[in-house]
Amino acid sequence: MGRLTGRTAIITGAGSGIGRASSILFAQEGANLVIADKAETVHETAQLVKDAGGKVVSLTGDAGEEAFVESLVATAVKEFGALDVAWANAGISGGWTAFEEQDAAFWAEVLRVNLIGAFLLVKHASKVMIPAGKGSIICTASVAGIRSGAGGSPYSASKAGVISLAQTSSNEFYGTGVRVNAIAPGLIETGMTKPIFDGARARGNEDKIGQLNPMARYGVPSEIAHAALFLASDDASYVNGQVIAVDGGLSSSHPVVRRKR
Repeated sequence: MGRLTGRTAIITGAGSGIGRASSILFAQEGANLVIADKAETVHETAQLVKDAGGKVVSLTGDAGEEAFVESLVATAVKEFGALDVAWANAGISGGWTAFEEQDAAFWAEVLRVNLIGAFLLVKHASKVMIPAGKGSIICTASVAGIRSGAGGSPYSASKAGVISLAQTSSNEFYGTGVRVNAIAPGLIETGMTKPIFDGARARGNEDKIGQLNPMARYGVPSEIAHAALFLASDDASYVNGQVIAVDGGLSSSHPVVRRKR
């Protein structure tokens, strides 16, 4: 039996990248899925899940809108009778707009999707999980939320907020059996980071992508998916209120010029 056999999971941002890889992995581990994305490609992910033998419902919508998030939770309960895992994975980068060109509306949109969207899933998933006395909620943060240098200011601030959300909400749910944790990916090749990879490849510098971390390489979506599987499963039954960096060791150090041994 898989580690998620008989359990139901919601995954947002499932149209590509980390969300897609995780949807397939969770299905292979036995989970029933409700997956969501703003992009229609979420339905392609659903087909891949079905091809892997999984049960899935796919919905398109905005993970930063409360009514849509409520509908995800309601769908999980209606279709599968329970909600055991909720992963607030949807997010936007906001790009690298110069600081002096940023305005309040730009910040508000990044925070709405990345931080308020995560809060909404924590809020509504917990309403189902608390009466059941158990549940795992996962939020996608970023190494950009740990310290400067990995993203623009609004993105980094939103992800720092996600880390705090995991810590504070886990304590809000004291004694309920509901766990809340965050994953902080490093440089992962996804649709969000495509411009970075495309630019490096165009310059012939692909071998330098990820060179700042001790693994000296970039990551792939499946590596984040496996970290999420751990947090979703009983293997992490005593892990709560934590942020787990999956970044090749990038966040373990301040930037330095590396010398090959």
